[in-house]
Amino acid sequence: MYEIFQNPYARELAEKYRPIWALHKSMALLGWDLETYMPKLGAEERGFADAQLELMLQEKITSPDFLSLLDKLERSEGLNDYERGLARVLRRNTKVYTKLPPAFVQQLASITNQASVSWREAKKASDFSKFKPDLEKIVNMMREMANYLGYEEHPYNALLDLHEEGITVKDLDGIFSTIAPSLKKTLDRIISEGYFTRRSKLEEERYNDDDMKAAEWEILKRLGYDENRFRVDVSPHPFTTSIGLNDVRITTRRKGYDFKDTFFSILHEGGHALYELQIDPVLAYTPLAGGVSSGVHESQSRFMENMIARTREFVEGVLPLLSSHLDFLKKYDSEEVFVYFAHVSPNPIRVEADEVTYNFHILLRYELEKELMANEIKVDELPELWNEEMEKYLGIRPKNDAEGVLQDIHWSGGLGGFPAYTIGNVIAAQARYHAMNDIKDLYDKVSKLELNEVKAWLREKIHKWGATYSPRELLSKSFGEGLDPSYLTSYIDQKYR
Repeated sequence: MYEIFQNPYARELAEKYRPIWALHKSMALLGWDLETYMPKLGAEERGFADAQLELMLQEKITSPDFLSLLDKLERSEGLNDYERGLARVLRRNTKVYTKLPPAFVQQLASITNQASVSWREAKKASDFSKFKPDLEKIVNMMREMANYLGYEEHPYNALLDLHEEGITVKDLDGIFSTIAPSLKKTLDRIISEGYFTRRSKLEEERYNDDDMKAAEWEILKRLGYDENRFRVDVSPHPFTTSIGLNDVRITTRRKGYDFKDTFFSILHEGGHALYELQIDPVLAYTPLAGGVSSGVHESQSRFMENMIARTREFVEGVLPLLSSHLDFLKKYDSEEVFVYFAHVSPNPIRVEADEVTYNFHILLRYELEKELMANEIKVDELPELWNEEMEKYLGIRPKNDAEGVLQDIHWSGGLGGFPAYTIGNVIAAQARYHAMNDIKDLYDKVSKLELNEVKAWLREKIHKWGATYSPRELLSKSFGEGLDPSYLTSYIDQKYR
């Protein structure tokens, strides 16, 4: 085991990391259960259990022996890429735990567990006041966390770096200032032309849960997902969890109509799952056995959802399969289904947004989080500010809190994660460009649902490396360039011509 590590300090660190890995995965399993099957009244005890596991994890990863080994590894010469990756990831992890007091970690775990429950209750009642007290505590703790971790220029940078290594407010301001005007121009043109803004009767077609589930599984199996390593459940907000390289779980939601909502959540989360399932087994039980960042992870879900599943070619290939389970689809041809999939219309719900308007949802959240972290706005102002920003960017106002400020579960766990969605969209567009250059007749293969070559390409370029390389290093190694938002704006403009 650990043949990838030749340095003795790296091998010893990897061995000492195994119980830490076990704690991480135990907490991941508890988190999955919290969102799927845990009884409502279990939140308080679950919060205590999570807090205790966090303390155990912190004790192990900040022990003098562990930190001493890490220091020795970092001072070593001639490290290979895996050893450098191990040192980088562990230093990032230990930085968090050494700088955050144990009492703070315990309190945050408890509050975020309770906030997950209060968010669900608030969303169901469409009443922000039910979530506000917990969110105020979380925002205050995020400001404290930034101070503990340290930052340059802006307190939000401390949180951003936790999700996307090395990214800053300055970087994101640059990305959004590039894509927002271009996407707005494309949106205005699409609305003017009218082809992709037409409403489809498919939005109202109802489906049976069992039929939809059967269709989902047939698609997943056709695309090569192994049910011995992978499972699908239902939750209010779709997500992916890796319990191990051979235990990856996704969730979806089925509302009984407008089947693309469920269809794309399966393909989106399936993209996340594929990343985890294709990590090189030699990384098992190490901190390298996972996605390198939220943004890179999101790029893999967006690649599968947008660059593959929302294309004319994929629709042509998958429609016969879908029609065998969903009878109503037999009334529609592939172009009608494609236009339904590619429909563009400002929507207040992020997870239902189209490719053209989606990043405005992220820009809205990014600006609110940035202002919260700078203490420029208050939590009780969020519902109205949210609605004002939505109207500014997309010309619509949410009807209620559930459709507006309460639509996402993310803030029950903290701040800083949303920008990764736009970073993911940018990287996905870059990956598409390079895949089209590397894979002959890529979309001809997609039309036949032959994705083995695509999956192998993704594995070689992104997946197998896990967290071995930083996001910047990975992009440079795989694509020979850095993060470039022009790929995204060019892709969207060309698609909607």
